[in-house]
Amino acid sequence: MSEVALALDGVRRHFKQGKEELAVLNGASLTVHRGEIVALVGPSGAGKSTLLQIAGLLERPDDGEVWVDGFACGGLSDDKRTRMRRHKLGFVYQYHHLLPEFSALENVVLPQMINGKSRALAAERGGDLLERMGLGHRAAHRPGQLSGGEQQRVAIARALANGPTLLLADEPTGNLDPHTSDGVFAQLMELVRGQGLAALIATHNPDLARRMDRMVTLREGVLTEV
Repeated sequence: MSEVALALDGVRRHFKQGKEELAVLNGASLTVHRGEIVALVGPSGAGKSTLLQIAGLLERPDDGEVWVDGFACGGLSDDKRTRMRRHKLGFVYQYHHLLPEFSALENVVLPQMINGKSRALAAERGGDLLERMGLGHRAAHRPGQLSGGEQQRVAIARALANGPTLLLADEPTGNLDPHTSDGVFAQLMELVRGQGLAALIATHNPDLARRMDRMVTLREGVLTEV
């Protein structure tokens, strides 16, 4: 088990825009250690979501290497990348993407069962995570019966259900009002620290960014420590 949860080494990603080629990531490099929460900031359109997609093995870079928990992932097959995502990575997005026909608890149980855990053990783990997020009393409610802040808390619990090494979050409180955002983010920080994992969180909110351990900015395709 590596103390380095994520390492990006000279990652490049280009997109065609008409007849021109747009360099979104131009040799981006970053190291995130276990127990560390890193803010990813930068102007809109800078490529933060693309960087998170590559770090999360959802997209392949044109060049460079991505290391997750000490494993080089560039040459892995699609099946092996999928297994890495299931075992090593957790994702939280701006929108919760919960399954509407299932309860809060079931939404946290399902990814564990897909990963091979029994329903009983998955329910125990899911109930514990929801309790830590202050949602023990809402476990049987479906997403449509929950507030926006509660839905996002369930999404965070789901992301951590399989005990990932690294949490990747893209504007996880961007859809919430400032008061709710502050509470959800505080619980996210507490849960991440309690689990001892690493987190890379993209945000436009400077107040939230300053509460993390350190901050990196993405500008013109390059990551720089703030």
